[in-house]
Order: sequence, then structure tokens, then C-alpha cells
Amino acid sequence: MTVLRWGILGAAKFAREQMGPAIHAARGARLDALATSSVEKAQDFREFAPDLRVHDDYDALLADPAIDAVYIPLPNHLHVEWTLKALAAGKHVLCEKPMTLQASEFDALIAARDASGLLAAEAFMIVHHPQMVRARQIIGDGVLGRIRHVGATFSFFNDDTDNIRNKPAAGGGGLPDIGIYTFGSVRFLTGQEPLAIPYAKIDHENGVDVFAQVAAQFDGFDYSATVSMRMFPRQEIVVHGEKGVLRLSCPFNPTVHSQAELHLETEKNIVVTERFPGTNHYVEQVEAFGRTVTQGDTYPCPLEFSKGTQGMIDMAYEAGKKG
Repeated sequence: MTVLRWGILGAAKFAREQMGPAIHAARGARLDALATSSVEKAQDFREFAPDLRVHDDYDALLADPAIDAVYIPLPNHLHVEWTLKALAAGKHVLCEKPMTLQASEFDALIAARDASGLLAAEAFMIVHHPQMVRARQIIGDGVLGRIRHVGATFSFFNDDTDNIRNKPAAGGGGLPDIGIYTFGSVRFLTGQEPLAIPYAKIDHENGVDVFAQVAAQFDGFDYSATVSMRMFPRQEIVVHGEKGVLRLSCPFNPTVHSQAELHLETEKNIVVTERFPGTNHYVEQVEAFGRTVTQGDTYPCPLEFSKGTQGMIDMAYEAGKKG
């Protein structure tokens, strides 16, 4: 098996707790290098990757000829810049979401990807989880009949002004942070794009959106979403068709929040439950990335898909301005 040699730009907490261990655990992947000037933070990574090489700046890691791919967990406003630099340095790129802050910024990334022949992708890990893949299969097979409504909720409470999610200059806000999941999931599950967003109520605090209630129109069904960084934690997707209802519990971060389950209710109120214990979608994501690079597999979340999700976020912000 060809092993993809990974480096990480920055010692972010999420990289230390989730993606670093996922790269280390994934088949066909090896975490070889980290770029950080903090000896203390580097030591945290060495607890699970003891042979890790440490570069004291990002450019040094990109110049490392022994690195094939980089994971970028930097603040949101730096994603485009360092993705382009990494591609120019000949590295495959997996960049944390949101990869851009406006849909139009994806054009430069797509052009750079195509020119380089490298893989560049947003770290939209939920499309790799078997719960989401199974739900899309059920919908595609017509088990629910005609879809009439899809609802999605994702909330947590974080009012820490020092947290990057609450910093406007760093691209913070609830829609960039977790709205990407509620919007991207409906597009992935149904294969459809929003026709319009006629309503969006968006509340702001200190320059970032902290609550959004959004209504969208798709071809044949309506969509509603609630996204908040100021509410008790909850995450759920409900797909309501003419012949059944599909509920996905904990569809966005089951390794942290709870167990991923799929509940399918059809005729005569029969409910079938499928559970997916122990699946780590971060590991699944790294392995899918590696198979695409080394075996030519089709990556399930190309930049074009991610651009569509960011476009939906852009539409929601515009609708919010109209009240």
C-alpha cells in the first residue's frame, strides 16, 4: 500500500484532538511533520506521533520534500492563502472548513488544483460517514417517495469572545462554522441545489452571526434550518416524504456529541433503526483522500461541491439583510 506522508500547518486544538490522531490512525497515511513555533504544542502531537518532525514556520513545512499532503486547520481567513501556497509547493491539500468566506473565492482554488494536477479539498467529513451515505441511498432509492420537506438543526453554546468562532476578523460566525453542515448535508443527501432563500433571520453579536433561522426552496421540496452558537447543543436532520420519514440523529460530529443513528419510519408506523457505533469520519475522510491520490478514486466532496455550499451560505446572508 502506498503511504501518503502528511504534514499539518499549525498546532490548532482541533488538529491535536481530532485530525492529527485521525491521520496517524488512517490506513495509507502517516503523520510525519508539524509546523509550529511552540515546543509545548509540538510535544502534545508527539504523544501520539513520537517520530514527528517539527518545522518552526509554515513555509519550511511546505518546502519539506518528504511531505506529500498537508492538512490546514488555520483560522478561516487564512485558508485560501495557504491552500494556494501549498498547491504551488506541490502538496495535496485538505483544508478545514469553511475553505473560503465567499463562493467566488473557490474559482482561484479550482484553477490552481486543475493546473497542478493535485488534490485539494475542503474537510467536509460528514460525507464520508456511513450514516450519511446510507441516508442518501435511501432517498435516492425512492423509499420516502416524493420529498416534501427537509429540516436541519445544529446548535451549541459558545459565548467566549476569545474563541476564534466569535472573532469577525478571523471569519467567525455560526453559518461559516456549522451552517456549512446543515446546508451541505441537504445538498449531499438530495443531490439538489437551492432555487431561492426567501427568508433568513440572522442575529449578530460583536460582528458575527450567532443565530440563524433559514427557509429555502428546492425543486419539489422546502427546507428549513436552525443554526446557532448560543443554544443548547442539538443536531438532527429530518427528511419528510410522502411515503416515510427519515431522521438522522447526531449527523455532524458523532465522535463528540453522541452516537450516529438512522431512524426510518414507513407504512404502518414501522420504524427501522440503524446505528453506526465507533465509526470515526475523520479517519474515513483521510483514507478517502489517500485512495483518491494513490489509487485514482473519485473524491466524494470536490471543490465544486464545497463552492455550492458556500454559495448557499452567501444566499442566506443576502436574505438576512432583507429581514
